[in-house]
Amino acid sequence: MTLLNDLDLRQLEAFSAVIAAGSVTAAAKALNRSQPVVSRQIQELEQSLGYPLFIRNGPRIHPSEQALQLHQYVQKALLSLQQIRLRAQEIAHQQHRPLSIAATPALAAGLLPQALAALNLQNKVQIISESAEQTAHAVITAEADLGLCSLPLEHHAVALHWIGQSRCVVALPQSDELAAQTQLSLSQLAGRRLIAPWSPQRLRGRYDKALKKVKAPLLETIETNSSANILGCVRAGLGVAILEPVTAWGMPLEGVAIRPLEEEIPYYFGVITPQGRQLSAAALALVEALANAAADLLPGFMRLPASDHPQVMRAINQA
Repeated sequence: MTLLNDLDLRQLEAFSAVIAAGSVTAAAKALNRSQPVVSRQIQELEQSLGYPLFIRNGPRIHPSEQALQLHQYVQKALLSLQQIRLRAQEIAHQQHRPLSIAATPALAAGLLPQALAALNLQNKVQIISESAEQTAHAVITAEADLGLCSLPLEHHAVALHWIGQSRCVVALPQSDELAAQTQLSLSQLAGRRLIAPWSPQRLRGRYDKALKKVKAPLLETIETNSSANILGCVRAGLGVAILEPVTAWGMPLEGVAIRPLEEEIPYYFGVITPQGRQLSAAALALVEALANAAADLLPGFMRLPASDHPQVMRAINQA
């Protein structure tokens, strides 16, 4: 195999464009290159790598398994290079540095917009929506100026500013007879179909324990990693859900009733920044704006100091 430093950036751009567009012709149009040039660049890249990237069947091509594995890394590298280009241009023109924010999907959609709306930011804002683990990684590597993610959170390599706590809720179809009540208990959900988050390491594990305590088994039907997907399934009448409160209150969905739980199943989230890095005025302002937005949005919201992290982790593990 040719040494990696012999790889050509234009070849990688051609490869990524063909994967995204689905054909050499469409990729050539997107890159403003001729089709023969893109075809040649793909062939040269395959020669450098030592394995085929596309399976050719007449005029049709399909990415190989190796190509799909490689693409995720190439895409990240190209995005990083694009960021370098943009930062270089901003420095040249003395523009405000963009405020880069990494957040889990629920917090990025349900809470972050309200906080940003309260600020008169002059900076360009970039929002990266990732899993909690990827959000923490983006902050640790300083890819993001600020992170917003659920707990548990190993924060030894980041600065934790505060922890938010709010109670989980029940989401059920508006037509459900239980929607007439102002508050629900877990026992009232017994025997119903459950739309559930799939990760047992986070909220799912905590409410599974709560259901066992009250002996209220639910019939699992759908698992997903997205609170928005959960709400969509509930609206379609596929079941009920025990849901984190940020999506429930921050992204209300017509046809879905949100009701407080009698039992307290706390949802924890935190605001983190890169350790040892001086924060911009915009990032500091957003740290406080997020707390204010959470207090306005979430019933019974509690802002806990970062020093409470060990205590919160013990509560999570013992729940």
